[in-house]
Amino acid sequence: MDYIGIGVVLRVGELFLKGNNRHVFERLLERNVRRAVKDRDDLKVVTGHGRVFVLGAADEDVMSRLRWVFGAVSMSKAYFCERTIDAITETALNLACEFPKNKDSVFRISARRSDKNFEYTSTELGRLIGAEVVRETGMGVNLEQYDLNISIEVGKRWTFLFCDQRPAGGGLPVGSSGKIELLLSGGIDSPVAGHMMQKRGLELSCVYFHAFPYTGDGAKNKVIELAQVLARRQKNLNLHVVQFAKIQESIRDRVDGSYLVIMYRRAMIKIAIQLAAKQNIRGLATGESLGQVASQTLANLAAVQDSLTIPILRPLIAFDKIETINVAREIGTYDISILPHDDCCTLFVPKHPETKGSIGRARKFESMLDLDSLLDEAVQTAELIKL
Repeated sequence: MDYIGIGVVLRVGELFLKGNNRHVFERLLERNVRRAVKDRDDLKVVTGHGRVFVLGAADEDVMSRLRWVFGAVSMSKAYFCERTIDAITETALNLACEFPKNKDSVFRISARRSDKNFEYTSTELGRLIGAEVVRETGMGVNLEQYDLNISIEVGKRWTFLFCDQRPAGGGLPVGSSGKIELLLSGGIDSPVAGHMMQKRGLELSCVYFHAFPYTGDGAKNKVIELAQVLARRQKNLNLHVVQFAKIQESIRDRVDGSYLVIMYRRAMIKIAIQLAAKQNIRGLATGESLGQVASQTLANLAAVQDSLTIPILRPLIAFDKIETINVAREIGTYDISILPHDDCCTLFVPKHPETKGSIGRARKFESMLDLDSLLDEAVQTAELIKL
């Protein structure tokens, strides 16, 4: 037995489905766990039993760091002990005695013996240790409706007990699915879209369109703060800040007002594609949700992505606003997103935007604009912030 004490057990989810490639995903998960706790010198990260173990502590700081490590589906504060019936019983009794019970409290023992050479079967462990808990605490037993569940796992290397399970990030380890360019604004939706992409194993690079001098440093700083939240889940994150005001002015002065948002979005997509190509990234992601605003109708989405040369992913496409807000609150971006700073998408907006955009008209307007030099300039002068 390598360790006796307190730690955290992280359980994998979809990784069980990866067949011969499972070890690749497990290595990425272990790497990401190590990154999450790298400045905690009191912790040690090891793997075994198809799990990842963080040994040394299980305080709230550790649990919060591990909450959004994608690839792990749940986690528990665990108590590691010697692989003997006496040590397991003592640990179970300590957990039962610490539980805030009353005269009606009931419990159960859930025992799992992966090491079949251990002298007691899972059923015997449950019966013997359960009897000691009843004798010591006076609690009743109920296998179906219980107040306390003491789980025991006995393996060849690890023996540990735990009482609860907390959710972890789920999904796939960040880095297992490649990299994507996220169009990040200061709103609620796009940070949530980035979170969803990370959950599917994608590393993020972000691009923010800054309409200085119409928007000030407050809007930019808000986006940097949102990007920092997303950056905690991966090794590093590139944020490109693109000066977009000249492009918006050019479009505003030459295009039918109802098509302004469509044309802004087409220009943003073209810039994002160029920035993605520089980083060898083969896809874009946005926070668009079908029908949420006038620019996000099916016709308008088609008009925006007409000339797209790489895939564009919209993880929130079927979300309503309440669903998006709920995720934003959970991941810690909502309070940042609602800070009162406009971004470029809220400026130069027409009173009556087109909701049934035509690809043909969008192409015609674009041919009148001759934006290529402005788009190239925006790419070349983009500020790179490494997070």
